[in-house]
Amino acid sequence: MKAALWWVGDTSFSYIQEGQGIYAKRLEHFLPFETYTIPDVKNAKNMPEERIKKKEGEAILKKLDKGDCLLLLDERGKEFSSIKFAKYLEQQLQMSHRRIVFLIGGAYGFSDEVYARANGKISLSKMTFSHQMVRVFALEQIYRAMTILRNMPYHHA
Repeated sequence: MKAALWWVGDTSFSYIQEGQGIYAKRLEHFLPFETYTIPDVKNAKNMPEERIKKKEGEAILKKLDKGDCLLLLDERGKEFSSIKFAKYLEQQLQMSHRRIVFLIGGAYGFSDEVYARANGKISLSKMTFSHQMVRVFALEQIYRAMTILRNMPYHHA
């Protein structure tokens, strides 16, 4: 099983890029893992929010394969402890999906079409974080889950 974390828009913050790189590389020890940036919508400053979400959604859906399990990182998603998230991830990894894609949306969230395609929604917290910081938090939690599943000494309960 492969896994990926996708997000909308690039970052120019080196500390975000460094954090992404650290955890993405660590995850490769457990399973084939990739990150992917959905490009920002061109001329978005002149568009209403719904149009931006729709264009981002079209780009996302075009990149997904039929066999992918799409899990949205969404403020209205299910919250987990790290241990329960590890068990949830283990269940997903045992399914017949070709790839699990965790997705961080753009500033305005997801289009209705992306919500309709999603296999699930996960919330990292009731708090609001910048979309760029969430990249590092999500990667760290996926890595933590994999270490829990392998009984490695990274997570301290």
